[in-house]
Amino acid sequence: MAIPINIKELFEQHGFVMRTAELRAARIHYADIQRLINDGQIEKVKQGYYHWIEGAKAGEAAIIKRLYPDAVICMETALFYYGYSDRTPGAWHLAVDKNIARYRVPINYPFVKIYYHEPDVLALGLTQGDFNGTRLNIYDRDRCICDCLRYMHKMDREIFNKAIQGYVNDTKKNIPNLIRYAEALRAKVKLKNIIEIWL
Repeated sequence: MAIPINIKELFEQHGFVMRTAELRAARIHYADIQRLINDGQIEKVKQGYYHWIEGAKAGEAAIIKRLYPDAVICMETALFYYGYSDRTPGAWHLAVDKNIARYRVPINYPFVKIYYHEPDVLALGLTQGDFNGTRLNIYDRDRCICDCLRYMHKMDREIFNKAIQGYVNDTKKNIPNLIRYAEALRAKVKLKNIIEIWL
C-alpha cells in the first residue's frame, strides 16, 4: 500500500527529524517506516526518532537541533567552526546541563561527545551559529577558549596549540569577555600562565 502523503514534505515540516508518534499521527505506520528505511529515504537515529536523508540539506545539524535543542556546540566542533582548527571533528561536541535526563543522550547517529556543565555556567558566552542553514547554539570565541583551558589535559596537544594561536591572532576576540569567563569558570590561573603573555 502506497504512503498517502508526500513524506518528504512531512519531514521537512518537522526539521527533517520525526518521532514515531508524529509519523503515526500522519498515518505512517511501522511497515511504511521499515520500507522507507530499506529504500534509503530515512534512517533511525535513536529509539523513536527518524531522519530524512534523501536530498536533505540540513543533515546532521538538523538532528542535533531536534534531539538536543538546549545543547550548546563547544570544544572541537566550535574550534572548527571558528577556524581555530583544521581538523574536521569526528563527533559533535555538545555542552548540556548536568541534570539532563541521561536517556536523552545516546543516539545512533551522528556521533556526539557530551560535556556536562553546571546550569549557572551553561549559558555563559552563548550565541548562535549557522550550520548548513540550521541555527544552533554555540559558545562564542572567548568561551570556547576558556573551555579549552579547562579541558587542556584531555585535548590533543596540536589542536590545543592551534586553537590558542588562532584565538590570539583573531581580530574578533574579546579580551574583557575572555577574562570574565575565565573567572566564572575558574580558569583564570591557566589564562594567565598560557595566554596572557601573547595578548
